[in-house]
Amino acid sequence: MEEMVEQIELLLGQNNEEQLQEYLNNLNISDVEVLIGELPEYGPRFIEILSINRAVNVFRILDFPVQERILKKLSGTKIAELINELPPDDRTSLFSELHGDTVKVLIQHLPPNDRKEALRLLGYQEDSVGRLMTPDYIAVKKTWNVERVLYYIREFGKNSETIDVIYVIDSNGVLLDDIRIREILLVSPETKVSALMDNRLIALNVNDPQQEAINIFRMNNRVALPVTDEQNILLGIVTVDDILWIANEEYTEDIQKIGGTEALDEPYLDINLFRLVKKRVGWLIVLFLGEMLTATAMGYFGDEIARVVALAFFLPLIISSGGNSGSQASTLIIQAMALGEVTVADWWRVMRRELVSGLMLGAILGIIGFFRITIWSSFSTIYGPHWLLIAITVGLALIGVVLWGSLAGSMLPLALKRLGADPATSSAPFVATLVDVTGLIIYFTIASVVMHTILHPSVPIHALVPLHNPAAKMAH
Repeated sequence: MEEMVEQIELLLGQNNEEQLQEYLNNLNISDVEVLIGELPEYGPRFIEILSINRAVNVFRILDFPVQERILKKLSGTKIAELINELPPDDRTSLFSELHGDTVKVLIQHLPPNDRKEALRLLGYQEDSVGRLMTPDYIAVKKTWNVERVLYYIREFGKNSETIDVIYVIDSNGVLLDDIRIREILLVSPETKVSALMDNRLIALNVNDPQQEAINIFRMNNRVALPVTDEQNILLGIVTVDDILWIANEEYTEDIQKIGGTEALDEPYLDINLFRLVKKRVGWLIVLFLGEMLTATAMGYFGDEIARVVALAFFLPLIISSGGNSGSQASTLIIQAMALGEVTVADWWRVMRRELVSGLMLGAILGIIGFFRITIWSSFSTIYGPHWLLIAITVGLALIGVVLWGSLAGSMLPLALKRLGADPATSSAPFVATLVDVTGLIIYFTIASVVMHTILHPSVPIHALVPLHNPAAKMAH
C-alpha cells in the first residue's frame, strides 16, 4: 500500500498525465478507492484521468461524502459522463442523498428516457425496494426457444445489470418465472423457454422495506431478485451487491443506535465535530434525566440505608447486574430481529425463554453474591451482626433484578417494533438506565421484607450500626 501511494505521489510530482493515467487504469478498482482515501485532495483528478468505465466503477463504490466532495470539483463534461454511465440504482442512491437543487442540475445531464426513469425511481419511499432496483435486465417470452433467447442476450445483454438470471414475462409484462443462465446454456437451441420454467418464483414488491429484501436474499441465496408491483408486472431487479451495501449501512446504523447515539450518516473522521456532538448529546441528556430518577429512588429509601448502611455497599452490584443482563438481552433480540430470526409475533416465545434464562442467570449470580457475603463475614465484621439477612437480601435481589433486566431488555425492542419504531433505539444504555431505577425498587422492596424487624422504625438506628465502627463502640 505504501509503495503504491509513493508511486502515485512520484507521478503527481512529475506531472506526467499520460503515465499517471496508465498507472491508474492498471490498478484494481478497490486500490483506486484506497488511493482516494489516502490522498483525498487528488480524488477528483483521479476520476478525471480514469477511463469513463473505470471512473464509474470507482465512483459507485465510494462513500457518499466522498462522492459529493468529488462532484463539486469535477468538470462539467466528466459529471455528465458519470451521471449518464452510472447504473440506474446507483444513480438513484446518489440523487436521494444529494440536495434537491443539486439533483435538479445533475438530472438535466440525462437523456429524456433516463431522466424519466430517475424521477420514477426517486418517487418511491426512501427505504423501499423501489429505490434499489434497476430497470436493466433481460426479459424473454415463454414461447421463445433457447436460440432466440441467446440471440437476444447477445444483442442486449451488455446493458443488463446481470445476465445470471433471465426473466420470463407474458405479453402484458407480468412476471411468470425466472431462469438461471446455466439452464439455458445446457439445453439444445430448439428447447422452448416454457419447458425450462419450474414456477418456483421469488419476487420482491416494489414497496417492500429494504430490510425485508435483505432477509429474503439471505434466506434464498440469490444473486438477483425481480421487483414487481401489485399487479405482478415486472418493474426491475435488485442485485446482491446493492443488498450487501444496504445491509452494511443498516448494520452500522444499528450499532451506533445500540451504543446510545443517532446514526452518523458519515464516516466518523469526516463528520463535523459540532454535528458529532449534536448526534450524541440528545441521548446523553435523556439518559442523564433517567438516571436522576435513581437518586430520587435512593432518597425514598433513605431511612433503610441509614438503618443498615451495609445495604448501600451492594447498590453498584445490584444496579450493574440488572443493567448488564438487560443490555445482553436487548442486543441479542435486536440482532435476531435484524437477521429475521425473531418477529413481533414471537414475543411470547421470547418471554418464556427469558423468564427461564433470567431466573437461571439471576440464581447463579445470587448464589455467588450470597456466598461472597457469607465467606467475607467469617473473618470480618464489615457487614455487622445481621450479615446473614443481608446475604439473603442480596441473593434474592440479584435473582429479581437480573430476571427483570432480561425481560425488559428482550421485550422493549419487540414493543418498539410493534409501535412502528426502530428496535435499535432500545439501546444498551437506555435499557441499563431503565433497569437501574427499577432495580433499586426491587432491591429495597426485598430488603424491607427480609429485614422487616430490623428496618422497623422502633429499633434505634445506633443499635444497627456495625460494631466494628469506633463511634458505635463508644456509644455502647
